[in-house]
Amino acid sequence: MSVSLPQTFASRPSSSFKSPKHRWRRTLLAACATSSKEAELAKHDLLGLISEEERGVKTEKNSWKRSKIIESINAMEVLGKGSVTTGSSLSSTWRMLWTTEKEQLFIIKNAKLLGTQAGDVLQVIDVEKRLLNNVITFPPYGVFFVRSTIDVVSPRRVNFRFTSAVLRGKDWEFPLPPFGQGWFESIYLDDEIRVVKDIRGDYLIVDRASHNWTE
Repeated sequence: MSVSLPQTFASRPSSSFKSPKHRWRRTLLAACATSSKEAELAKHDLLGLISEEERGVKTEKNSWKRSKIIESINAMEVLGKGSVTTGSSLSSTWRMLWTTEKEQLFIIKNAKLLGTQAGDVLQVIDVEKRLLNNVITFPPYGVFFVRSTIDVVSPRRVNFRFTSAVLRGKDWEFPLPPFGQGWFESIYLDDEIRVVKDIRGDYLIVDRASHNWTE
């Protein structure tokens, strides 16, 4: 005696059955793709906002633009939540694109009073050696840099302590005493840019420089 199975139990190609593990993997890949796209869109928005701001000089006089940039920074922080930004990928020569740090902006604005102009403003980090150099260049030969030691204290936070500073020209060098300590958090980090906030509530946006700066 033969029995006919209902259509719902009839034989189907095995490819139509998806295991829970397979469905979970597809969901995870879709979520990662969505997150990556959101990050790219948010990054494009942020870089567009700061592109004409002369590294933050123009933003000082435009509170509306500043608030829009910080709003975009906050969106990047949400996208970077839960990520580790203090690992080996933090080690790099970073070039400043925009900041709210008054001291750096003052030097950029007033370098011409010394008969020069500010070139690249860099942050050189070596996590393994626990070193940080903050650098302002004055082409073709001038440079001002501050040496620091660093300690990684959390997945996103780094403590730093200034150890010395140097103002250097073509054939001269003037040492300056160290002056402070603090911390910074890299709230977003990828292969191209890093977004930072610090102990004073300042913000910094940098990208990976095309060269490695050394003393």
